[in-house]
Parts: sequence; structure tokens; C-alpha cells
Amino acid sequence: MPVLCSSCSEKRAVLKRPKTGHSLCKACFFWAFEEEVHRTIVAAKLFRPGETVGVAASGGKDSTVLAHVMKLLNERHSYGLELMLISVDEGITGYRDDSLETVKRNQQQYELPLKIVSYEELYGWTMDAIVKQVGLKNNCTFCGVFRRQALDRGAVMLKVDKICTGHNADDVAETVLMNILRGDIARLRRCTAISTASEGDGVVPRCKPLKYAYEKEIVLYAYFKKLDYFSTECIYSPNAYRGYARTFLKDLESIRPSSIMDIIHSGENLSFREGVKMPVQGTCSRCGYISSQALCKSCVLLEGLNRGLPKLGIGKHHRLHEKILSQQPLTEREERKLKSVDF
Repeated sequence: MPVLCSSCSEKRAVLKRPKTGHSLCKACFFWAFEEEVHRTIVAAKLFRPGETVGVAASGGKDSTVLAHVMKLLNERHSYGLELMLISVDEGITGYRDDSLETVKRNQQQYELPLKIVSYEELYGWTMDAIVKQVGLKNNCTFCGVFRRQALDRGAVMLKVDKICTGHNADDVAETVLMNILRGDIARLRRCTAISTASEGDGVVPRCKPLKYAYEKEIVLYAYFKKLDYFSTECIYSPNAYRGYARTFLKDLESIRPSSIMDIIHSGENLSFREGVKMPVQGTCSRCGYISSQALCKSCVLLEGLNRGLPKLGIGKHHRLHEKILSQQPLTEREERKLKSVDF
């Protein structure tokens, strides 16, 4: 016997929500999902009328659903926002070039302006070239650091007031686990924040409207809405540390479905002992981007690539920053230590 929708009690249910366990028809699921995102936006006061908001668009399911829902809610609830798409081209042949075609189709479908910034244009390197030099073990470190700054630069070019990203509940829970496992107290304190304030010139505030949306529900929403998105995983990410946290989280979720939200709430309510020394946020003396060191991570990584020293930005080499700033040559011992790509 068919199961009726537990919300309208009229139509046949087509899915059981992983988040709540309710059986819903398509229409009720769409409404529930969209209104939950709306309540998240309103409760956190993410936007103000008249703001220009850049939607980070990668062509994947999360960013495609985010663009669709933001446009829909902006019209339904009269947010009064001007929306734009911002995309980053990392230069990954067979992956990013294909996903950017999806972004371009989204631009036409949602009738939103699109700005694409590339690693090659900003840094003089593509991820294909970076991987040839550093290998597959820590390439995600380079990509993550460069992409964050590239997104900010694209936002500055478009003169947007805020950037919204497609980070979902699973992503946030994974980040909490990763920071706990790495003992990264500074990032652990801020990784569950739904929005970030402006941290300096060239840094645009960010927010996560999908923070409490489960990844499974985002997939279901995109599937039933027949949204156009790119589903292939990055070819350079099989060894990414996040992948191990994701596998662990999925195992927890299979035992206890509320694990994802439990971890997020734990991160939100963490308290830290008084007197714990935290990094002091400043600006990079070379590019002016936010940094707790003399040089930001992006500049150190780029310097290492340009000098043929890929290990320079991996690990703690802060004592070398002054040498880099003053363009002093490294000693033979320092160069030998940093030239190995086996890291």
C-alpha cells in the first residue's frame, strides 16, 4: 500500500527525509527544504535589502542548488538582493573545464551575471602545473588556499557586499572533525560560524545559507528538481584529508542519523579555557591579504612554487619568511630540505 505524504496527507510520498524521517511528496519536500533555508537566512540575519551578493558557483550540486534556492527565495520573500555568480577556474583539465560549462548554463538558466577568475590569471600557475611539481599528496592544500583568495578577488572585482557559499551540514561537521583531529583550536572556534565579518581590505564577508541542509537532501532536491549540475569528483582529491573525515562521518551517520547535526551543535557550543594563546590576525606584508604571519599562506606557497621549493608552504617554516621578504638566498641545507616532493 502506498505511503501518503505526512505533511499534506493527500499525495503519495516519494521520499523519506534523511534529516527528519518524514515521508513527503515532491511538492511538500520542495517547500520544506526551501523554507528551512529561508528560516536559516532570517534567523542569522545573513542579508540586508539592497545588498549585492555573489554566489560561489562551481557547477556542483551544492552551488547549483544554492543558486537556484537563493534566486527563488529572493523573489518569493522579497529580500531585495542583487545576485551574481562567481566561479574559480583552477585549471584542471577534464574536470574544471567541464564543470565551468555547467556554470555557464546555470548563468543562462537563472539569468544572473557571471564572473570567472582563474589561477593562471591570478598566480601564473594552474593546478595541473602545480600537481606536476608537488605530486598528489598535499596538492589540496595549494588548491584550497588559492581558491579562497581567488574567490575574494573575484568578489572585489564585482564589488559585491557578501559571498554565499554552498557549504552544507555535512561539510561543516567534517570540518569540525578535521580541526579536532589536527588540534587546530583557532579554526575550531570559527568553523561553525554561519557568517564571517569583513576581516580586512580585499576580504569580503561570507555566509552559508545551506549550513543546516543535509547533503543527501541537497542531492534529492537537485534530482527531483532536475537541476543541471556537474557530479564528477575532482581528479586530484582521492588522498585529501577531508575524504577520511567524510568516510568516518558517513559511518557515524549510518549508526546515528543525527550525528551530523550533533557534531555541528557541539562545535557551536564549544568553550575554551581563558588564557589560551590564539593567533593574532594581521595582514600579509606582500599582498595585503589577511594573515597571522608576516606572509600569508598563499604568498608562501606561491614563493615555494616559483623557487622550485614545493615544501616551503607545507609545515612550519615561519623562520624563513623574513628571508623570503628580503629576497635573501636560502642556505644549501634549507634548499635540500625543501626540494623534496615526498611530503
